[in-house]
Amino acid sequence: MTNQEILSASSAILKKAKQFGVHLGGFANVEDLKAAPSFVLAPQLPVVEKVLGTLAGEMELNPGEVKWPAEAKSILTVAVAHPEDRPELDWWYGQISPSGNKLLIRAVKALCDWIPANFAIDVFHFPYFIEHGGIYLKDAAVLAGLGCIGRNNMVVTPEFGPRVRLRAMALSVPIPSTGPSGFDPCVRCDDLCRRVCPQHAFDAPLDSPKNYNLGVLPGRDGCYARPTCYIQIRKDSDEAKAQVPEGCSESVKVLKFCRSCEWGCPVGK
Repeated sequence: MTNQEILSASSAILKKAKQFGVHLGGFANVEDLKAAPSFVLAPQLPVVEKVLGTLAGEMELNPGEVKWPAEAKSILTVAVAHPEDRPELDWWYGQISPSGNKLLIRAVKALCDWIPANFAIDVFHFPYFIEHGGIYLKDAAVLAGLGCIGRNNMVVTPEFGPRVRLRAMALSVPIPSTGPSGFDPCVRCDDLCRRVCPQHAFDAPLDSPKNYNLGVLPGRDGCYARPTCYIQIRKDSDEAKAQVPEGCSESVKVLKFCRSCEWGCPVGK
């Protein structure tokens, strides 16, 4: 494909993605992503499996390591909005995936069928977990121009703040990155998201930028401690109530995980 054909295809893909239910979308070039903070830092972090919550995977990857598909030249990252008045989009019914995640999966699967049928482009649908072949979605979203990494260590978008859910797919053509955008509302904010964390996961630096020769760590300054956040996740799991969800025939525990750092962010409200 020529450069003009690639640009025309990328525009058509974003338009079709919105028809499939996606609210935001953008592209990141794989070579740009390989130099992004999470892809560089994650394999280096001390006790990475505890810091990142990495699970044993089926691909025999080292902790924090990403497995790139051979054909991947660019990444399409898509997002759906998860507004405060629809918390059920992120509720887990036992082992059943949240409905918000199902929306993303359906949209990306539809794109995986539509793109090769209309363009000379091969595609690959990334799974969610790194250890099963996924990628760091927040870095991909920032390089795609969807938003920035906020002080709550989440992607903050101009339209919806951090109240979005992400998914990604690879394409076999080299589409230029559509970001980063320069959007950064956190420079004018008084740590509203951090102050509402029930476990104070942002209170102490996790590490120093000088240890990795980078000035930007996850959480902007290295203050986000995922193991501390996991204390709240375990608490939420232990307190989950059993009920019979719509479409289910038996009672299951409904997991409603903490989203305090999302609700605390004023952007997009």
